[in-house]
Amino acid sequence: MQLTKGVEQAICIIVILSTQDKNVPLSSNEISRRLEVSPSYLKKIIRKLVVKQLITSVPGNNGGLTLAKSVDKIKNLEIIEAMEGPISMFPDTGLIEKAFKEKGMDVLRRMFSRADQLLIEFFSSQTVADLLKESFGTTDIPTLNWNTASLSDVLREKKGEKK
Repeated sequence: MQLTKGVEQAICIIVILSTQDKNVPLSSNEISRRLEVSPSYLKKIIRKLVVKQLITSVPGNNGGLTLAKSVDKIKNLEIIEAMEGPISMFPDTGLIEKAFKEKGMDVLRRMFSRADQLLIEFFSSQTVADLLKESFGTTDIPTLNWNTASLSDVLREKKGEKK
């Protein structure tokens, strides 16, 4: 099973918005510029995240994107399912009926169903906050205004380094 690049971009959007100053919405164009990805494709991903209520789109001149809920409430499963739909490894097109007897079909379907359940449990047990805290090596998730700074600038500043 391989997830699409949309999942990777969705995770990156959530990470950027997780570190964005909560009082300053961030434009999709700025996110696209920072990630160096297609603005039109990014907007499709953003739409899926908005529909799943992971992010909020604020209209207007000073509008943009913000997280819809706190990072400790966003499960990684929600991001994956926003992009891919419910986890289901096995396509089950009915072809196995030609190769297996009924008991074999049931065994195979149960095996993949258990694997799906393990993935669901794993991704449900991890939040965006968990990823960020482990990545930054701290319980304090840095915040910045991505419109004017980068995460590396903020992290360097916290360590007392110069640009």
